[in-house]
Amino acid sequence: MAPRPENDPRDDDEVAAADPADEQSDNEKPASDADFGHIPVLAERCVELLAPALTRYSADGSGAVLLDATLGAGGHAERFLSRFPGLRLIGLDRDPNALWIAGERLARFRDRVLLVRTRYDRIKEVLAESSYWAFELDGVLFDLGVSSMQLDRTERGFSYSADAPLDMRMDPDSPLTAADVVNTYDERSLTRVLRDFGEERFAGRIAAQIVRRRARKPFTTTGELVELLYQAIPAAARRAGGHPAKRTFQALRIAVNGELDSLRAALPAAMEALRPGGRIVVMSYQSLEDRIVKQQFAAATASRTPAGLPVELPGHEPKFTALTRGAERADEAEVAANPRSASVRLRALEKVGGTQ
Repeated sequence: MAPRPENDPRDDDEVAAADPADEQSDNEKPASDADFGHIPVLAERCVELLAPALTRYSADGSGAVLLDATLGAGGHAERFLSRFPGLRLIGLDRDPNALWIAGERLARFRDRVLLVRTRYDRIKEVLAESSYWAFELDGVLFDLGVSSMQLDRTERGFSYSADAPLDMRMDPDSPLTAADVVNTYDERSLTRVLRDFGEERFAGRIAAQIVRRRARKPFTTTGELVELLYQAIPAAARRAGGHPAKRTFQALRIAVNGELDSLRAALPAAMEALRPGGRIVVMSYQSLEDRIVKQQFAAATASRTPAGLPVELPGHEPKFTALTRGAERADEAEVAANPRSASVRLRALEKVGGTQ
């Protein structure tokens, strides 16, 4: 893959278009998932769930618009655009590097793709600014959490398996880094971050040791933090609970990127933007995300008729119906081929009303 130009326009907070030099036909064989360092999780299941909404007007997807709210390397987007040659897709991502990679991957579909550098909680603003493309959506896909591509780029500081700057920003232009959280939050605030965002049993103990250690020398690398976590977490817990840094790194990443607040705002905006008969699929990878999805989906599929009434009050019917029974998991074959799918939880809904 060619290096990303320093002045690539997709570094700006605006619509990112594919380069004309990348022009190729829709029939040209695409690169493999491995070429982009990312294997999309449950890709075929996502297509299966969203296809009825995307093919309501035409079998090839013409007339339908899909929002990929977490574009990443574009693996899911490529599957949809290849499968439905009339489909249009809007892709969002706050990471300019991911947006560039996806732009390269999807260049052959450039007339049907709109890529926007932004957080996914700006869905309403994106649709308002992109009114030529869509006022309403037929499908929405969320693939939450940190991407394989971000984990594999050690310089981003997301992974505890290699020493790197203590960064963890999905948007490199954001002001807050993991080093800022570790070095400036007081002990009480650190404890809350580790407990609430990482569900870390030893949050207080870790926070106290961080505060003592940083008084001598501020933390600058992931390796320094991992070393402290090995010391702070009891040996018995280290042996039984997976890597001792897993929960702390999750907590810091969520705090730095405001992931849970973004998700709480984005889900209702996405569901509101769907046309009747439109569908939404959300894949989460840890319990905090899945809990938010489960709660919001439960509310959307619940009747608003007061309990005890024998009939459904007009206008109080559920706004959505569930397409999955609880959360779906990846099967053994997918987990074997793509270990990062092991923790996925997939939930899906359809908006009540059918085709307008």
